Amino acid sequence: MGNENILLVDDEDAVLEVNREILKTLGYQVIAAGSGSEAIELFRDGKGIDLVLLDMIMPGMSGADTFDVLKSINPSIKVILLTGYSLDGQAARILENGCNGFIQKPFRISNLSHMIRKVLNNG
Repeated sequence: MGNENILLVDDEDAVLEVNREILKTLGYQVIAAGSGSEAIELFRDGKGIDLVLLDMIMPGMSGADTFDVLKSINPSIKVILLTGYSLDGQAARILENGCNGFIQKPFRISNLSHMIRKVLNNG
């Protein structure tokens, strides 16, 4: 359980809404973005975002491109990658470039909760 601000990024409305409710239930303040470009806009607005949960596969600006821009704005931003794909290729590259964690969809709420706390507590 926490009270930090999480920027949740996913292009699928249903996934965004379900995950937003999960995070709120866990006690987090949630800012939702339906695209990489919207996430960057919200992040630049300086809303005190403590963590980004980032979908990897999105139309337009991919999760990898979004991650690169977020890191260029704030190199110390904490990011957990959420994807239905395995940990190889693009996901592996994002982790090598400083992403703090990886969770494969579908995930258990307990796994998500533990990963969020681990990243927020340890960076």
